[in-house]
Amino acid sequence: MTEWRYWLAEQRGTLIALGIFIFMFAIYITNHPAGLTPNVAQTASNKATLLALVAMAQALVVITAGIDLSIGSIFVLTNCLASWLVQGTPAETAFGIVLVLSVGLLCGTVNGLIVLFGRLQPIVATIGTGAVYFGIALMLRPLPGGSVNETLADAMTGKLLGVVPTSLVFLLAIVLLIWVPFSRSVAGRAAYAAGSSEQSAYMSGVPIRRGKLAAYALSGLLAGTGGLFLTFFTYSGEASTASASTYTLFSIAAVVLGGVSLYGGKGSIIGAIFGAFAFRTIGDLMFVFDLDALWQPLFQGVILLAAISFGSIGLLRVRNRLEWFR
Repeated sequence: MTEWRYWLAEQRGTLIALGIFIFMFAIYITNHPAGLTPNVAQTASNKATLLALVAMAQALVVITAGIDLSIGSIFVLTNCLASWLVQGTPAETAFGIVLVLSVGLLCGTVNGLIVLFGRLQPIVATIGTGAVYFGIALMLRPLPGGSVNETLADAMTGKLLGVVPTSLVFLLAIVLLIWVPFSRSVAGRAAYAAGSSEQSAYMSGVPIRRGKLAAYALSGLLAGTGGLFLTFFTYSGEASTASASTYTLFSIAAVVLGGVSLYGGKGSIIGAIFGAFAFRTIGDLMFVFDLDALWQPLFQGVILLAAISFGSIGLLRVRNRLEWFR
């Protein structure tokens, strides 16, 4: 297989997610009354970035052949915490941001430690930790409220040079600062190896525990980043069960749509980002065509089933799971 064909095979899921997003967004823009304006792009980008950050967090765990059902709870917890801490002077705001992201990192690390040393299935462990995280969020914000540094919030959800959505630049920075170093590190390769065949990787001397713990920790950090961005977007915090459940479910859908294998060992958060963008565009299309909101779960379910079916067909053609990496 030539180099470009190998690259194409490796990036197939990401490219498909990108194609789906471009197709759906083109339909959205074509039928939008205002067309593609900076304000329309800004609004779409801000909403998509929220889901993209949570999908990135889920993708890191899925790559290790796990599922994190506490993602939405970490997202909500850090949103509530940010509504208390990210305000005041620039120094106080910066300190609050560090604390919020540290809590997200800590939550992800706790998940990883329980999975690794408690020897529990990820789905079971994260159901329990998710309930704890949401309970803390509810203690912080029994009722919606709080505030945030409005100058920073406006800058993070606004436009650069009056045209480029800041949220897209922020998302690109996250990819460059977190995903690129992780994917090229020993821990990143170990995470992929754990998802492909943990026993074989362990017998080969791959640092499985380090890779999986790093994946869970960074997952919590990204979910915390999403909660922080939600605070910038809403100027408040809320311990919402609906938000926690919805973003957890949608993160899994975006990951699948982005070509990340639920069996682990294949995919990237780049695909998860495009999967999130495509999945989020469904709601925009519903708005443009003035369809009843009750139809939205149906369309989301159809797209998700199609994505899972496509991935299953590819999996059935693989005789050896390591063929994903050939």
